[in-house]
Formats: sequence, structure tokens, C-alpha cells
Amino acid sequence: MNDLISENSSKLQLTMRLVDAGGLFITGYLTGLLHFRKQLDEVAPIHLVLLYVCTTLAFFLFSQLDLYSSLRGRSVAANCRRLAISWAAVLLAGLFFSFLINHIGSISRLWLSYWYLSGLLFLILFRWTVLSSLHFLRKRGLNTKRVVIIGYGRTGQEMHRRALRHDWAGYEVKAIHSACPLPADMQLPKVEHIAALEEVHDYVLAHDIHEIWIALPISASTQLERLQYLLRNALVDIRWVPDLQGMHMLSHKIGDFLGFPAVDLNRPISSGPHGMVKDVFDRLFAALALLLLSPLLLLIAAGIKYSSPGPVLFKQPRHGLNGKKFDVYKFRSMRLHEEHGQVLQATQSDPRITRFGQFLRRTSLDELPQFINVLMGDMSVVGPRPHALQHNDMYKQVLDSYMLRHRVKPGITGWAQIHGYRGETDTLDKMAKRVQFDLYYIQHWSFWMDFRIIVWTTCKGWTGKNAY
Repeated sequence: MNDLISENSSKLQLTMRLVDAGGLFITGYLTGLLHFRKQLDEVAPIHLVLLYVCTTLAFFLFSQLDLYSSLRGRSVAANCRRLAISWAAVLLAGLFFSFLINHIGSISRLWLSYWYLSGLLFLILFRWTVLSSLHFLRKRGLNTKRVVIIGYGRTGQEMHRRALRHDWAGYEVKAIHSACPLPADMQLPKVEHIAALEEVHDYVLAHDIHEIWIALPISASTQLERLQYLLRNALVDIRWVPDLQGMHMLSHKIGDFLGFPAVDLNRPISSGPHGMVKDVFDRLFAALALLLLSPLLLLIAAGIKYSSPGPVLFKQPRHGLNGKKFDVYKFRSMRLHEEHGQVLQATQSDPRITRFGQFLRRTSLDELPQFINVLMGDMSVVGPRPHALQHNDMYKQVLDSYMLRHRVKPGITGWAQIHGYRGETDTLDKMAKRVQFDLYYIQHWSFWMDFRIIVWTTCKGWTGKNAY
């Protein structure tokens, strides 16, 4: 069965192309029947023309858009996104053709929308059926690919674990090469150990290996050069997965830079176009919040004036995006006092805090003026909380990844805060945990994640009993 599937891959691909085109034709025709209540040849002719043009384009273009290459190791979300974009591109090409023949105005937009959605659903369900069948075979040891891993550091070990855990992907690690001997507690009885790099090519030929995974660190440039020469005649798939796990960076995204492949190590997900959308949302949200909360803000201002003499607002310099300094605004919750060049975090029963200020800090209402910072573009609604400059100078010396949290705008609320890591950080461990949550947020950011944090903060406030 292993050889049967691999030897007939071209026939399987042709079959999938035919099924895709046929399925899209059927979904287009059926949605026409449901929408127009009549057959497509009884409505404006452009609809039938578009049906034939787009299904023909799908047959030829889908293969060029990489829809029929191996799906092993790809995420479900990535596959669905690729299908959605490819199918949309085909329909746009069909619409462009309709524009050229001056019939685009006769097309029913509603029918086209129905066809896109039903066609996309068919493409996803068809691939789910194919993948489920392949998963069924692979879990029983069929249609597997034999693999050799070169480099057995943290990345190589993690790749091996994932290959074992995701047995449906159909990868079987037959051998590894490690420059260092494996410790006694890491013996792999079913996996052979290739002693020298020079033996890899012969092993690949002798054991019918399908893929070689190179998991060497970037620093192993000498070994990589040797491998390039030693594997020059190896007619198998070779993947290089650089061992970057030991590097405390925000991302490992590979892209094109001046025509060269480049790995972005320090670029947050929320940068670029996503960052522009997030910034627009932040400013609109801040403007709406300030408008709706204006009666409450006036009441708090009056309460501060009544509780103790001094200004309503308190401002203090903070580090913002990429370390740029700005003044953060808060409602004043302490009596006027001298800092003497040192910023002390508020503690339990801190005599500097007024009774009204204690209420503001407990309920986080003292943070509301920071919507002004968001409106000015210095902060975001969601992001790592900004710390005093003196604290940044202190913690960046003892926590390796501390300053990475300044690669995004600081926020009014954040992932760390809704998990209870707010307020006083009187130990290094507490600050380390907060930074850990901040970096997790930066590395896994999404609009959905921001929405969850905002809803949690709005409904439940910040958790934790260490806010004084």
C-alpha cells in the first residue's frame, strides 16, 4: 500500500482535480436552482458562462496554486486559508472575464456569494474526506514516510516527539545523527544512530529513506556546509528546520528580503497591516470609551479633589513601543509626596494612598485616563502593562527577555493582568511570571485574543489580590 499510493500520486492528483472541478460545477448549478428557482440556462447567460469558465480555471489553476502538494505537517487553518484564497482568486478571474465581455452588470451578486461559500464548503469537506482516509491508513502503518533526523538538540527531539504524537501525519523516524552521545535516559531502541555525517547518504540509499530533517543550529555552519556536499546526490526531500528554540526571540517567521530568504526573529505578529488595523481599533475604542465614561470620569475627578489636595491626574514617564518614552496618565490615588529619585511600588497599607485612592486602585478605575494615551497613539487597549523606568533598568539586567515586551505598545489591560499578575511585584519570580505572560501574548497575538481580554476585563475586572 505504501508504494501503491506513492507510485500513483500523479493519478490521485488528477482525480482530485477532476473532483474539485466537478464539485464546484455542481455546487454552482445547485445554488443557481435554489436562488433563481429555475435552471441557469433560463436566466442571464453570463451565469452559465461563468460556471463553465470558473470550473475550467479551477481545474488548471488549483494545481498551480499548490493545492495538490502533500498536506503532511500543514495545519488545518493553513489548508482552509489556502483553499479560500485560491477559490476566491478563480472567481475574481471569472469576474474579470465577465467585465471584458461587458456582462458583469448582469451577474447576481447573491448567487455568486452562495456559490463561493458552498464551493468552499465542498472543497474543505472533500479534503477532509481524503485526509481522514489517509490518516486511517497511516495510523495502521501504511502510506508512511521514513525519515532521518540530523541534529538531535531541542528542536530535533521536539520534531521526533511530534512525529510520534501525530501518527496520522505518517512520518516514521528511522535514524538520527547527533554530534554528542545521547544520555542514558534518552535511549531510542527502535531508532538507529548514525555515527558520522559521511554515513548518512549510504544509510538513506540502503533503507529507502523518503525525507531528511536537518535540525542543526545556525552556529553549526561547518556541518551544514559538509552536509550540502555529502547530500548533493541524495534524491529525497531535505528539510532544514533551524534549531532556534534556544534563542529568546519573538518570532521565527521566514520571508523574502531583497530577494533572499530571511528569518524575522524579533518581529511581533501584531506589526505590519495587522498593527495598522489594531491601531485604528484602539483609537476608535478609546474615543468611544472616553465619551461613554465621561460622567464617571467627572465623578472620580470630584472625589479626588475632595479627598486630598493636588491635581486630578498623575503622569509619569514610561517606555512605549520600541522603548520610546511617553507620559502615562492615571487618576491620582496618593497624597502629594517626593519620590527622591526612586519610584517605590505601592504596597499593602501604603500610607501614601488615600482612602478614595485605595478604592480606585482596587477597582482599577485609576487606569481609565490611559484611554487618553491610547487616543494619542502611545498605548494600546490590550498589551503589556508599562512599568516605571527605574524598574525597567533594574529588571532588564536580571531577566534576559524582559525588554522584548517593549516591541509592542503597552496596554491598559493585558494577558498577564487577567491571569492575576498585576500590582506589586515584590519578588523576581513574580516579575518573571508577568513577563512570561506578556511574551506569550506577543507571540500568540490575535484579534480574537484581544477581544477575549477586553471582555474578561469589562465583565470581571482584573483578578488578583496584590493590587494596592
